[in-house]
Amino acid sequence: MQARRVAQGRVAEGESRAVVQAPAFERKIHPPGDAARWLPGLARPLVFTNGVFDILHRGHVTYLARARAMGEALVVALNSDASSRALGKGDDRPLNALQDRLALVAALECVDAVTWFEDETPAALVAALGPDVLVKGGDWPVEKIVGAAGVLARGGRVASIPFEHQRSTTALLAKIRGL
Repeated sequence: MQARRVAQGRVAEGESRAVVQAPAFERKIHPPGDAARWLPGLARPLVFTNGVFDILHRGHVTYLARARAMGEALVVALNSDASSRALGKGDDRPLNALQDRLALVAALECVDAVTWFEDETPAALVAALGPDVLVKGGDWPVEKIVGAAGVLARGGRVASIPFEHQRSTTALLAKIRGL
């Protein structure tokens, strides 16, 4: 029984009592200021995208899977809570705190690393990480994607991934609040 719990990552080897370890996906969550430490461990070409990802839905996960398919590793940067509020989506947004949103996105198989940014845009983070591919959802024309000029100047690609499922957190919240 103990060997099975060790193999499943639920206890540390050699422990006689159950010691709960953090789920493996939490190792994908990285502070932006430590990029020099975690970035070299990611395969290239590196894909970068960002967003709030407040209430994860099918549109989000399909988009992230498509983004990951454009390279060998996917970094997702989330707007901090303050940065999310600055987007004007509502005084009560985000509904999920940053730490919860980071964990949900990190738990996705297609995501290799998750970080965050405090500014209104991820421009500084895009410049620091130097992705080979920069992507946003279909509502973003390529020429308006923050960081596009720098990625293109380094010989990278910038893409706007078309929506496959017409979903939105704002519409979902309106539906819930209308019940």
